[in-house]
Amino acid sequence: MTAQPQTGGVAAATRVDAAEGPGEYPRRWAMLPVILIAMFMAGFDIWAVNVAAPSLQRDLHVSDAALQLIVGGYAFMYASGMVTGGRLGDLFGYKRLFLIGVVTFSLASLACGLAPTAGALVAFRLVQGLTGAVMVPQVVALITAAFPARERSRALAFYGATMGLGFVSGQILGGGLIQANIFGLGWRAIFLVNVPVGLIALMVAAVVVPRVRGPRRPRLDPLGAVGVSGALALALVPLTLGRDEGWPVWTWVSLALALPVLAVTLAWERRLTRAGGEPLLDLALFRDRAFSAGLGLNFVAIFFFGSFMFVLTLLLQTGLGLSPLHAGIVNLPLALTFIAMTLLGPKLAARLGARSITLGAGFAMLGTVALALIAMHDGGHLAGWDTAPATALIGIGQGIMVPSLMGAVLSHVRPERAGAAAGVLTTTQQFAIASGVAMLGAVFYEVIGGVPTRASFVSGLVVIAWIDAALLVLAALLTFLLPGRAGDNRVRR
Repeated sequence: MTAQPQTGGVAAATRVDAAEGPGEYPRRWAMLPVILIAMFMAGFDIWAVNVAAPSLQRDLHVSDAALQLIVGGYAFMYASGMVTGGRLGDLFGYKRLFLIGVVTFSLASLACGLAPTAGALVAFRLVQGLTGAVMVPQVVALITAAFPARERSRALAFYGATMGLGFVSGQILGGGLIQANIFGLGWRAIFLVNVPVGLIALMVAAVVVPRVRGPRRPRLDPLGAVGVSGALALALVPLTLGRDEGWPVWTWVSLALALPVLAVTLAWERRLTRAGGEPLLDLALFRDRAFSAGLGLNFVAIFFFGSFMFVLTLLLQTGLGLSPLHAGIVNLPLALTFIAMTLLGPKLAARLGARSITLGAGFAMLGTVALALIAMHDGGHLAGWDTAPATALIGIGQGIMVPSLMGAVLSHVRPERAGAAAGVLTTTQQFAIASGVAMLGAVFYEVIGGVPTRASFVSGLVVIAWIDAALLVLAALLTFLLPGRAGDNRVRR
């Protein structure tokens, strides 16, 4: 959804800067579209699965909880492995890890497409997210390593455009693939399409991607990775499964253990830092107010959008009975305004600084309030296109916010800490998607009840829209904790 520089790539910047001129990689522009295919596949699968959610419920008899795991579990595993995936690229080479990631992601996609049961699909989606965490961090690493500084911003702009294209394609092309029912595959096509695309990317990347790694060989922090992921899993799993299971004792035990496990993990990270190691989380970053506020802002903004798209898709297809293609087309105003404003967002950010994020949050908040009011007025008579004006406003707001969200965190960090900061940020964003789907998904299912009707789906949307409006107000308030311009109040620790 957002154009996210991944950890592991920043480490190579020193090497590239020193090698500009004669040392420039000659086939860098031929390499770029090949590695961006990886970004497209990873982003496409997040949003296409949203469109496929009702089809999965019908064909595999997927429960509400399993559906949340299929959508949010991918983001959870993707986030869990992101920092470690970047460090593995530094250790063993970006090309090698990229090729391994493409192969394993394609195989995991194949397994998802052939999944015979809901349980198998959940398991394969978790694996797919983990393989994405191996593949995706190498993309920005390769861009940073292969492109000289004067071309790097242009290459990264293509990276951002690819993320936007993945968003639009996930909504529109994903719906079209399901509706076309190619060879009777139905929803399976959104996974199986990754196999030929991945095969082509693999063959071309083997030729055009250079062999390069970072200038240093960082150490891994497996205990930190397990601890952070475990703490979040202890919170997210019971929130996802608790309602369907009737909130048994284990769900409350799991929730109670989440904070103690996180506290122990943070204590380990501090100990590792004092011992001269390389912790998964660079805790010194959190001493800076701008970094911490920017991180909170990213979490709130992505939490909102991930949960909103999940609920909107369920409303359009399951609640209003639209086909996947029709639902995708109804989302077109949101998608197009999102893409259009991402092109203008950097100019607004340059002129307004952090206030551009405030402006974007304001537009998105107006959109969610408008959506709530429209749904309350129309009730069970709500039609798909009735949501378009409000979702277009949300697209405008998100399009303004997205280009500045990364800078809200990374522009205030010294270059030597940029890799660690990018890793924390991308992990936070992906966990925000998983948390949003789990928590607001649970609220939505609670509102619509065990025997949902068209009217109850609309009521569920109203509740979520008002919660989202409150989240966007919080996001707007957090922007006032940020420096007005990039570069102010840099972390100096």
